[in-house]
Amino acid sequence: MKFLHDQIEKIKPHFMKGGKWEKHYYSFEALETFLFAPATTNGAKGAQIRDAIDLKRLMMTVIIAMVPCLLFGIWNVGHQHFLAIGQAGATLGDKITVGLIQVLPIVVVSYGVGLGIEFVFATIRRHPVNEGFLVTGMLIPLVMPPDIPLWQVAVATAFAVIIGKEAFGGTGMNVLNVALTARAFLYFAYPTDISGSVWTYLGDAKAVAGYSGATPLSIAAESVAAGTNVVSQLNSFGAGWNEGVFTFNNMFMGIMPGCIGETSTLMCLIGALILVATGAGSWKVIVSVFGGAYGMGLLLNIIGGNAFMEMPAHYHLVIGGLAFGAVFMATDPVTASQTETGKWIYGILIGVFTVLIRVFNPAYPEGIMLAILLMNVFAPLIDYYVVSANKNRRLKRATV
Repeated sequence: MKFLHDQIEKIKPHFMKGGKWEKHYYSFEALETFLFAPATTNGAKGAQIRDAIDLKRLMMTVIIAMVPCLLFGIWNVGHQHFLAIGQAGATLGDKITVGLIQVLPIVVVSYGVGLGIEFVFATIRRHPVNEGFLVTGMLIPLVMPPDIPLWQVAVATAFAVIIGKEAFGGTGMNVLNVALTARAFLYFAYPTDISGSVWTYLGDAKAVAGYSGATPLSIAAESVAAGTNVVSQLNSFGAGWNEGVFTFNNMFMGIMPGCIGETSTLMCLIGALILVATGAGSWKVIVSVFGGAYGMGLLLNIIGGNAFMEMPAHYHLVIGGLAFGAVFMATDPVTASQTETGKWIYGILIGVFTVLIRVFNPAYPEGIMLAILLMNVFAPLIDYYVVSANKNRRLKRATV
């Protein structure tokens, strides 16, 4: 490390004011501070509060929280691949190898395109490179199906960074969650590649007879037309190739087809514990999203009317991307509500709208993405009314 540090110090003058690469200073500064702690100190006199946490370290904490979902996703991609071609007995190493071959290029493209655009904007605008994409670059691959074309990942990432963030002023100024903006772009631009029946296998072999890539949400939606019980349909699905793939326990564990990082509720909850323990994520938002979805599910159970409405409320918590969205998307500190009361309102409404979109929109069985994007837009309004209500209560007390 000393050798690397010495080399960086040697070329540093070329990037300083007056150097031949002066316009690229902020790109150099981003690389230097990523590798080593900044050498700057506070020259002011008096007592100073020292804290090891800066934006880069905070972003790395969130990335660490996503590692369980990433590792499980890599294994699950390989497992589902071998399951689809009738080789369920493949070794752990083979499954991980296939998963890595499929997942890593998506991660590389996401980071490569996103950080490339960030560096270009930093050079043009002459401002430091923002660290926010460290998290976004990992979130984008985790919400993608494993067989998504790489060029689509690149286009979606570019759209999300340029239109979803830089157009609003960069990190901290965006209204919508950047990773969900990328997914929404692909959903509306290339719906056949990202929605509907999620991948069945990776394309290098023929799927076994009877293998289907249907999702739990699509099965629940189809049960309405068929007039069958959703739970029995889920429990019996996969007969002949993987019966029990959509039992409640299996869906909680996440051993089923789906997007790379979204299938396992258990891994998402592990990530939630890391975020809450380190203070990087709001437990109020996470709990309220789950609570809003469960409460809406219970209400629909009482109302009844069709098979999807009668599906047990707790099933909503383990199907689709609700857990991943609640833990890693809804807690985005930039686009979520900032007030403590607002966080409860914000999260509950996300959960409620997720279930409503799932149940009453057959064309779009998953709702967590649209629910979070919708509430991103209304988060400032929620905070405005919460703050206004607090002011009015204090004014009344002051008058008395």
